[in-house]
Amino acid sequence: MKEDQHRINEKIKYVDEVRLVGDNVEVGVYPLAKAKELAKEQELDLVEISPKAKPPVCKIIDYKKFLYEQKKREKVLKSKATKVTIKEIRFGPQTDEHDYEFKKKHALKFLQDGAKLKAFVFFKGRSIIFKEQGQILLLKLAQELEEYGKVEQLPKLEGKRMIMFIAPKKVGK
Repeated sequence: MKEDQHRINEKIKYVDEVRLVGDNVEVGVYPLAKAKELAKEQELDLVEISPKAKPPVCKIIDYKKFLYEQKKREKVLKSKATKVTIKEIRFGPQTDEHDYEFKKKHALKFLQDGAKLKAFVFFKGRSIIFKEQGQILLLKLAQELEEYGKVEQLPKLEGKRMIMFIAPKKVGK
């Protein structure tokens, strides 16, 4: 967190008056010198909250405590954010049944663990002529995993890969 993201006390310059807001002061427009004096009397900091307003809005607060609480709020928000993991499964255009079942089992486990699934068919050399088989393979996978995940993106050819995304379905708690 940058210390200089707010201007405080003596760093507030180039203005004649400021609008003071807050709990420990009467709301109104004050000359800058008077606002600094009020902050000094209360042994707190004069912090510029909204510098673009006319006149700039300032608040008399304990700046270190303000930064600490702001950091704490951001940490709580960050901890509540969900982390999305993406697991990949790669097929060839002519993947045989046993390999397909093996990879499907892994895909199922990934979805049950709450990870997104990126299934793709990789076409080597001239195997690109089998793109219909690749699409059929991915759609078959999507259909068989339909009760565990929802298709986010249908099979789409990007270069030598045909890619499909499947997101896990929410499990009721």
